[in-house]
Amino acid sequence: MKPIIEIKNLSAGYDGRTVLHDVNLSIYERDFLGIIGPNGGGKTTLIKCILGLLKPTGGEIIFNVPKEASSTTSTGVSFQSSSAKSQLLLGYLPQYSTIDRKFPISVEEVILSGLSIQKSLTSRFTPEQREKGRQIISRMGLEGLEHRSIGQLSGGQLQRALLGRAIISDPAVLILDEPSTYIDKRFEARLYELLAEINKECAIILVSHDIGTVLQQVKSIACVNETLDYHPDTGVTTEWLERNFNCPIELLGHGTLPHRVLGEHHHHH
Repeated sequence: MKPIIEIKNLSAGYDGRTVLHDVNLSIYERDFLGIIGPNGGGKTTLIKCILGLLKPTGGEIIFNVPKEASSTTSTGVSFQSSSAKSQLLLGYLPQYSTIDRKFPISVEEVILSGLSIQKSLTSRFTPEQREKGRQIISRMGLEGLEHRSIGQLSGGQLQRALLGRAIISDPAVLILDEPSTYIDKRFEARLYELLAEINKECAIILVSHDIGTVLQQVKSIACVNETLDYHPDTGVTTEWLERNFNCPIELLGHGTLPHRVLGEHHHHH
């Protein structure tokens, strides 16, 4: 089985600093990969490379578009780099801090904007696209809020609107960057239910420093700290993490889910 994304010997950085080196990772259909690691360890840099926002300084990222996807009209992110002539459908839920909540856009407009790559700037959305938008709104539990501006939403509602935007184009891979920063704790369980449903249709990469919630869900886990260590199954226990990554993990019992949080830690190579 061919991976959807193959990362080979990737190195990347900015301002002349190398942040990541020797990163190798394959993402397969219906994967659910948790990426953990300390702040500044390179998690965001890796995501930027996958999204095509940052050019790697070495290695390559190869996108193998599933056959069904390649027959449809071109959507998703187009990559100009030689390593990725193909267009892969990537859905992206950015970090909360990057969202301008004062931007006057409604829930429906946010969700439909996930399709904007598929339409020319002048055309309106087709009835089919609007219908797809309605289905996503109801799937995200946002009925009745279609015309509400994003500034009036709770953290959980905004997160689900942006999740709807990320999946409306039927991506092959959904990338979530620190989704817990939106939380509204009441919606956390709902988010993971939604992700379990979405995972039946597409692969998910979830980046988080909050390992506890990730461990509830993921099928495989990688720790990024300058380079990447990969563990391809769910038998990820606190003991395993501490043994392999020297990650002291505290168990915090707040809310309904036990939370494990990465303490300050340094990898010894």
